[in-house]
This record gives sequence, C-alpha cells and structure tokens, in this order.
Amino acid sequence: MSAAPPDPALEDTLIPLSALQHFLFCPRQCALIHLEDLWAEDVATAEGRILHERVDAGGTEGRAGVRVARGLALRSLALGVAGRADAVEFRGRTPRPVPVEYKRGKPKTHRADEVQLCAQAICLEEMFGTPVPEGALFYGETRRRQGVAFDAELRALTAEVAAGARAMIAGGTTPPPRRTPGCRRCSLQDLCQPGRLERPPAIAGWLADRIAE
Repeated sequence: MSAAPPDPALEDTLIPLSALQHFLFCPRQCALIHLEDLWAEDVATAEGRILHERVDAGGTEGRAGVRVARGLALRSLALGVAGRADAVEFRGRTPRPVPVEYKRGKPKTHRADEVQLCAQAICLEEMFGTPVPEGALFYGETRRRQGVAFDAELRALTAEVAAGARAMIAGGTTPPPRRTPGCRRCSLQDLCQPGRLERPPAIAGWLADRIAE
C-alpha cells in the first residue's frame, strides 16, 4: 500500500520525531529546542551528530537478503510527527520494514530511545500498510544491537508522549525549570539554568543586594 498524498493543512501541524525523545527526557528541554530554537553542543551531542550524519546520508544498500534504506523520510498522521529514520531494513521475500536507530552512548534507564524507535515503526506501518512488530537500537559505546518489541505498553506510551509533546508545542509555553539528576547530562544546562531559576531569589533580597553593591 502506498503512502497517502500529503495534506498541506495536516503537514503544517506535524512535530519533529526527535521531539518525542526530548519530551520524555525533559519537557522543558523539548520546549527550549522546539519552541525557543535554543541549542548548545557538548562532546556527547557532537559525537551523536557526527554518527547520525554518517548513517543518515541517504541511499540504499543490499546485503544477504536485506535491503537497507538510510535517511528514509517518515511521517505519521496518527501520532502527528514527521522525521527521518537512521536506517530501515527490509527483510524477507515479502519485505517488512524494520527500523534501526543509532545512538552514540549505551542503553538508558528511561525509555526515550524506545519511544523514538516505536514512533518510527508507527510511521512505517502507516506508510507501507504492514505491521512492524520490532526494531533495533544500536549503541556506539557497547557496539551491540538491542532488539525492541513494539508491544501494547510501548505503543501506548509512545502515543501518550506524542500527544503531550504536540500539546506543549501547540500551546507555545515553555515549562518552568525543575532540577533532576538528568540535568547534569544535558547540553542545555547553562541555557536552562535549573538550579538558579527553579527557586529564583526574592525581589526584595535581590534589590537589597544590588543597593549594597
């Protein structure tokens, strides 16, 4: 089954696939990136960008009964997202798409990577009209694939995250800062300033300090 023709009205409302991962990790980070167009790069994000530039170059290749499409454009009207897949493998006589996402680090305790991959699978199901029951995450630090089954629980979480991210972006409001252990690993920490802005100083105290200076 071929993909439905684009509807300009719907296309304008789609949010980036990457916003789902950002939103699940931290809604404020998602807003800073996708509402306020803020970005800061550190070693981790630079390594991740270089890795994705290599695998997202586009084109196809074949090996041992598997055709690999890189940088494939994706969209899901059900989720309201659009983006690109690092790689989609088409396997078997009747090729079934299998999304493969590349990450620079190692498996995480939260499910942001799995949600991003599941969203890609839902895009592929809409585009090709065939079930996509599983995919894989490849982590650069471990140099191993981690299989991901797109079960009902993960699909429900993905739909919930997509709805939350869309609502926040459509509302145009950046959530207030809330300091978490994940802040230490966020390249936007200096722009976000969670430690300072979560509990801003009282105006009276601030004025007294300025007068004393």
